Amino acid sequence: METWLESLLAVLALPKFGLSTVFVVAFISATLLPFGSEPAVFGLVKLDPQLFWPAVLVATAGNTLGGAVTWWMGYGAERAYERVKHKPAEARVLKWLERFGPPACLLSWLPVIGDPLCAVAGWLRLPFWPCVLYMAIGKFARYLTMTALLLWVMPGQFHP
Repeated sequence: METWLESLLAVLALPKFGLSTVFVVAFISATLLPFGSEPAVFGLVKLDPQLFWPAVLVATAGNTLGGAVTWWMGYGAERAYERVKHKPAEARVLKWLERFGPPACLLSWLPVIGDPLCAVAGWLRLPFWPCVLYMAIGKFARYLTMTALLLWVMPGQFHP
């Protein structure tokens, strides 16, 4: 097990495989797994500031693709389990999401609720491509804001 973990860490080493690592980490973090991708983006940009835009764009692409996969997981779950009894709170959330439709996926960047939101959008069979577009916009704004804040607003807080 230890050898496997060391091999995985070697493959995901930022200086050697920077943008591909950011893509994989961003993709995985957009699934229902509790994982954050901002440290990988920030670490790569801190190591090579010229990669700011490529890192933000690659992270956005990976995270959006992961959100799309999560949408399909929700769609598949709904297809497998057609009839569900909802508690009143769940029913309110579903009605809210149905009311706002795909633009609600702008909130897919939020911790804790963002990834399940993508799954519920799939469950409700909200239109796939508009959902993906709104996911991409929200995730891009998050990566741009977080990385810029860490690099330029609080530069003295983080040392390579």
